[in-house]
Amino acid sequence: MVTNKKDIRALSKEQLRTFFESKGDKAFRGDQVYAWLWQKSAHDFVDMTNLSKATRDMLQNNFVINHINVDNFQRSNDGTVKNAIRLHDGLIVESVLIPTATRTTACISSQVGCSLDCKFCATARLKRMRNLNPDEIFDQVTAINQQSKHYHNRPLSNIVFMGMGEPLMNYNNVIKAIDKITSTEGLAMSPKRITVSTSGVPKMIKKMADEAVKFNLAVSLHSAIDEVRTSIMPFNTTFPLADLKDALVYWYEKTKQKVTYEYVVWKGVNDTQKDIDALVTFCKYVPSKVNLIEYNTIDDAAFVQASKLSIDKYIRTLEQNNIIVNIRRSRGKDIDAACGQLANKS
Repeated sequence: MVTNKKDIRALSKEQLRTFFESKGDKAFRGDQVYAWLWQKSAHDFVDMTNLSKATRDMLQNNFVINHINVDNFQRSNDGTVKNAIRLHDGLIVESVLIPTATRTTACISSQVGCSLDCKFCATARLKRMRNLNPDEIFDQVTAINQQSKHYHNRPLSNIVFMGMGEPLMNYNNVIKAIDKITSTEGLAMSPKRITVSTSGVPKMIKKMADEAVKFNLAVSLHSAIDEVRTSIMPFNTTFPLADLKDALVYWYEKTKQKVTYEYVVWKGVNDTQKDIDALVTFCKYVPSKVNLIEYNTIDDAAFVQASKLSIDKYIRTLEQNNIIVNIRRSRGKDIDAACGQLANKS
């Protein structure tokens, strides 16, 4: 429900302390409320049991907690869970719990819809309706952490910003959310267990480097030839590969962190030796590795998974050039939860 009250999670700890002082109360009450919001993920002021009822009522009269709700969820045959997340204004995004034998990963959304126009991605067919707030991003993580404990008897181990939206087009809110997730006053997760995946926004990659972020960077590449990349990712005309290369060189010079390239091979699109050679050249600009990702259909006949022969040729050539390459098998395809399939069908 939309309300005129301010969401209390938009306030910093210092602002909460100041608020309580303005009400004639002790500043440390702000610390207590902050802990309830970010360490204990309180959904309601009623839950803040170390505050008096009068204090809780005062908070209720002044603020709201616009917590997300898991409106619906589906569980795949392989254990993957897809959540339809209802936001306070009625809009819906999707997030995914991806389990393996050794880890559970949260795939998190950063926008309602997407700012970009990748032709092979179902999310790109939705217009971008708005950016998610830091607390809405944070809430997806806490919800999936609870599901991980429930279904797999262990807490969430990794987070990838590979859900709906382009994270670097919602940069400030994504960074604020990661700060809360990694803070000892929040979820205290290691930034090394977080990967932000971008389609490649050079200016923002340089900004991350300047700010010395500690999380991992992945780039959704799919072609290292401008004409091919533009045909499947039209925004490449605005952010061409030369600019992306410069940004990634800058990133590595500043952070010394390896880059991961996400790459899908499609029949008749990027499955030639020329495509492979271009990728090898691009990989040599900075230390990097390649994740070859299985294509997940979105009912578009223009995109068909390349043959095993073509993919094997990619693997062989990359390995011959001492480039680490991994095959990423898709999870949750039976519930449209796999990479590129998030489109609010629910």
